Amino acid sequence: MPRGTRDPEAYLRNNRELWRLWTPLKAASAQYDLAGFRVGGSRMRALERAEVGEVRGRSLLHLQCHVGIDTLSWARLGARVTGVDFAAEGVATARSLAADIDPSAVFVEADVLALPDHLDGHFDIVYTSHGVLGWLPDLRRWAEVVAHFVAPGGFVYVFESHPAAWMLDNRLDTAELRLRYSYFGEPEPLSFEYRSPTAVPDREVPGVEYAWGHSLGEIVSALASAGLTIEFLHEWPFVAWRMLPCMVAHDEYWWRLPDGLPSIPLSFSLRASKPPA
Repeated sequence: MPRGTRDPEAYLRNNRELWRLWTPLKAASAQYDLAGFRVGGSRMRALERAEVGEVRGRSLLHLQCHVGIDTLSWARLGARVTGVDFAAEGVATARSLAADIDPSAVFVEADVLALPDHLDGHFDIVYTSHGVLGWLPDLRRWAEVVAHFVAPGGFVYVFESHPAAWMLDNRLDTAELRLRYSYFGEPEPLSFEYRSPTAVPDREVPGVEYAWGHSLGEIVSALASAGLTIEFLHEWPFVAWRMLPCMVAHDEYWWRLPDGLPSIPLSFSLRASKPPA
């Protein structure tokens, strides 16, 4: 069951409203560069492409897809894609991109935890990545949804920020590591106050977002309990965005800690499969 004494839906409504305000600003930002993405190319990193393998001709379901850049990057690599997000503005942006890039791409507006009520079928690959699991209050239900949509013989691939990295104090401007948050999460979700979305720091659109902490053990156990077999779990000393102010750019859009700080896991990748029928 979801942790906490308050109805998780109240927090999710708050987050959905925040994304309603922020998504158009992000989509128009230079950081997202949707005009450049329309022209061509895939923004899928080489590491993820290598671990997922060949996708040409395979069906791929992208959970929590936001504006669909990663979804359509997989499409450009040959996958038949479906993206899902709970924010109407993100889905609308994704559909607009798909009209120019891959009209066969499908985008669904739905809460991931209720997705079986909104989408039929099974997929060779279920994909999720980069800072999305913290938006979910119930990982057991999430894993059940994942297993529901993975076709027999297919797999789920997760690339996420590491739970250990979420323990770090992200308020520090100095090159040091200091613990601030619990590894195992709290009874209520954490709240983060922002002056504006990071993609457009010059815009004053304040808001509060809520996130739930999930340990690595919780994530792995949820997938295993849903009947999926863990193929691998890899931990990495870099992450897909600048989680801490002291981080420095690394190869191919990754961020890492500066020299002189201990090397710790900042992200992980996981692949889990469903047995053939």
